[in-house]
Amino acid sequence: MNHDEKTWIFGFHAVIARLRQRPESVTHIYFDESRKDPRAKDVLSRAKLAGCPVEATDKATLDQKTLSGRHQGIVAQVKNIASALTLDEILSGTTTPFLLVLDEVTDPHNLGACLRSADVFGVDAVILPKDRSVGITPVVSKVSCGAAETVPVIFVTNLSRALDQMKASGVWCVAADMDGENLYDADLTGPMAWVLGAEGRGLRRLTREKCDRVVSIPMLGSVESLNVSVAAGICLSATRMSRHRAGTPTLTGNLTKHVG
Repeated sequence: MNHDEKTWIFGFHAVIARLRQRPESVTHIYFDESRKDPRAKDVLSRAKLAGCPVEATDKATLDQKTLSGRHQGIVAQVKNIASALTLDEILSGTTTPFLLVLDEVTDPHNLGACLRSADVFGVDAVILPKDRSVGITPVVSKVSCGAAETVPVIFVTNLSRALDQMKASGVWCVAADMDGENLYDADLTGPMAWVLGAEGRGLRRLTREKCDRVVSIPMLGSVESLNVSVAAGICLSATRMSRHRAGTPTLTGNLTKHVG
């Protein structure tokens, strides 16, 4: 994936977040000329401050640009810039990094939801394989409600080597998978990276073998598995709760503002 090519993002959360975090990457904004409400005026005001060209058009044109009618009347053309942070910077920025690694997650709705949870629960960065991920698409940005613009997303060429790098830096790589220790009994307070697998298939064998521990979410009902984004939200929430109780320091808020 070429992270410097131009692409589309749409919806108020995604466009406002991009204007706030990376205004220089927004090259053009199109808006539904029938919208005169405060949200539309807010976006146009932010675009003006960023020096971004805006163009009034109709809903049909916006539907065509986004291949959907769920753009809320606002569409932006942006340079798809990758995170300015590297894995080295994240690992050296704190003694207790909190990371989310997603292996072969190819559904944009799942990735967007995972990014949203990562933002809510203070994840320092999300790690994705370059060739085994859906990437940051317009749908991912829309579903993430702006989190794709605020959470550092780091693409790595070789996920196995990236896990080795994390472990060498003292990060515990924890696989969320079946047949592991109970999530609610696990120590989640130290430097750690949650490693979750793709929809349906779960973690690849090599990825799981690279992890230090396997932790499972207790399943009390008749359902045998969880959507990866739901599982990620549960694991991240449990980790944040454990860290809060233990007084574990956090990195988020120090580096994320420098992204872009």
